[in-house]
Amino acid sequence: MTPFSDIRDYVGTPRLTSLRLSPDGTRLVSVVQALNPDGKSYGTSLWEIPLDGRRPYRLTRSVKGEAGAEFTADGDLLFGSRRPDPVVKDGDEDVPALWLLPAAGGEARQIASRPGGVTGFATGGRKVVFGSDVLPGDEATEADRRKARKDNGVSAILHEDSLVRHWDHDLGPGEIRLFAGILGDDRLTEVRDLTPQPGKGLAFSSFDVAPDGATVVTSWTVHLPHGEFGWRLVAIDLVDGGTQRILAEQDGHDFEEPVVSPDGRLVACVRSTHATADRVPESVLWIVDLATGEGHAADAGGWPVNFAWAPDSRSLYVAADHQGRRPVFHVPADGSRAVRLTPDHGAYLSVQVAPDGSVYALRSAVDHPPAPVRITAGGTVEELPSPAPEPPLPGTLTEVTATADDGETLRAWLVLPEGASAQSPAPLLLWIHGGPLASWNDWSWRWNPWIMAQNGYAVLLPDPCLSTGYGSGMIRRGWRNWGPRTHADLMTITDAALELPELDASRTAAMGGSFGGYMANWIAGHTDRFKAIVAHAALWHLDQFAGTTDAAMYWQREFGPVGGPLHRELSPHLSLERISTPILVVHGDKDYRVPIGEALRLWWDLRRSEVESKFLYFPDENHWVLRPGNVVVWYETVLAFLAQHLLGREWKRPESLS
Repeated sequence: MTPFSDIRDYVGTPRLTSLRLSPDGTRLVSVVQALNPDGKSYGTSLWEIPLDGRRPYRLTRSVKGEAGAEFTADGDLLFGSRRPDPVVKDGDEDVPALWLLPAAGGEARQIASRPGGVTGFATGGRKVVFGSDVLPGDEATEADRRKARKDNGVSAILHEDSLVRHWDHDLGPGEIRLFAGILGDDRLTEVRDLTPQPGKGLAFSSFDVAPDGATVVTSWTVHLPHGEFGWRLVAIDLVDGGTQRILAEQDGHDFEEPVVSPDGRLVACVRSTHATADRVPESVLWIVDLATGEGHAADAGGWPVNFAWAPDSRSLYVAADHQGRRPVFHVPADGSRAVRLTPDHGAYLSVQVAPDGSVYALRSAVDHPPAPVRITAGGTVEELPSPAPEPPLPGTLTEVTATADDGETLRAWLVLPEGASAQSPAPLLLWIHGGPLASWNDWSWRWNPWIMAQNGYAVLLPDPCLSTGYGSGMIRRGWRNWGPRTHADLMTITDAALELPELDASRTAAMGGSFGGYMANWIAGHTDRFKAIVAHAALWHLDQFAGTTDAAMYWQREFGPVGGPLHRELSPHLSLERISTPILVVHGDKDYRVPIGEALRLWWDLRRSEVESKFLYFPDENHWVLRPGNVVVWYETVLAFLAQHLLGREWKRPESLS
């Protein structure tokens, strides 16, 4: 028996989400997500991972949970939590506050709170900078004004720009501001508002504080013509009255995810291009001089995802998408060639570097959930004791390659269930990743192929055109040509996989979410080779989608204004009359990235065309399905649908829906 044998056991499996190393390199702390006692939600807690091989142990316990670990220079541990404070009473709002767990031991204490909560924090020296949602106006009267809105039953928000919603929540009426304070014996002292009138400039900000506490560097949203927006880097002086200056800004580019070097001279960030009809998006590691703002690109080895500075501030360790993996690269800050450090097929995140140069990270892979590791200078990966168990897998992982019709090399991971053989070939599920700028290189708790393997299915996880980690040429192949080029790649790699005797070519299905759902719909209208289609959070009518999504500018840059020719040429809905394959439509009502209107229109079109179909609707989920009970429903419904059409079983309504 494995956790994949019963989906309820699977959703109850603890999982690591991040790591944080203390400044002296002696303590490693992880955030662990686990099922709450009620079984209806997840909670998070902080765990210590001893570096001497002892068993991990839990540091925090509260009903509300804890997250966002950050060490101070003295080794105390900061975290965010909604737990009630027995000492400080700041209204009745259930909002996160900032807490400190002393390194010397003792109980955690609340050190900062705001009526709008604490939304993120960073520290340098004795300074702590944190974000908070504040109603426009004088922040000193905010608590009263929030109470007045609530008492008067006001929920309305007045917008004057294109930023209205994000992912699954409304933007406004508050605005994110940055506050700075000084660590004291009890609470933060001398707390002040660094950004009194930011508008929505900090709505999506990420920030870091220089080690000496003199400067905070943050990304800042700026409004552009035609409803678009971009990001610059802004440096805010924490010593001289909060003076702001633009650190990095360039037409046609965004600057995000700043990380200040240990010596405080440089800032590493991600610089991404604004795509156009003729220019594909690219992300590069960018190094900026904190004093002058001069910058240059560094060779990250691939598509940069996560990075940390080396102790000497002359190089970084970067986790970057590369050929279906996410290795760690050692990257010189001067732009010299990156050197791959980890040779395996792992995908690394939460990269941390100790003063002695030791590198720690979370390592995962398609066949391994995230776990803490130490990486030696020679690239050896040493597993550390983990707070979360490693589940045994009901199958094996292999790799498939093929050559596209334009000569491009294609590759995919293939999950094979136990017992698959020429004598007993397994039905195949083609899983199409979202993005579309993404890669199947990591463990996924949301779309986990091993649950399918436990039920006898093989799962193909391809990286077609538009996938990251293969250079800009792979993205350019599918740019402004989503359906046709991606479809050709997917069929080619599927054909290559089906040459294996362990797979049954007569029993196949295609599944995808987001862009993968778009492709699932496209495939349904362009071939009948599959026995079933699952379209999760799927784009259906591009013209409708492009004007209602929360990220309209991204698609405008690629496809042009709403109503343009590409919105018609590449829209799956135009092939409705050719669809004959049974389709399971899945969507959450709180999905603002691919709004529910896409699913409703697809569902209506399928019903009026009398295509065999079902609609799994989640009123309280977003782009993903996250609540434990709904996760069970998702998997059980998908498995029942697949069993009906690939295994010839009678449709049986999942008991979890009752």
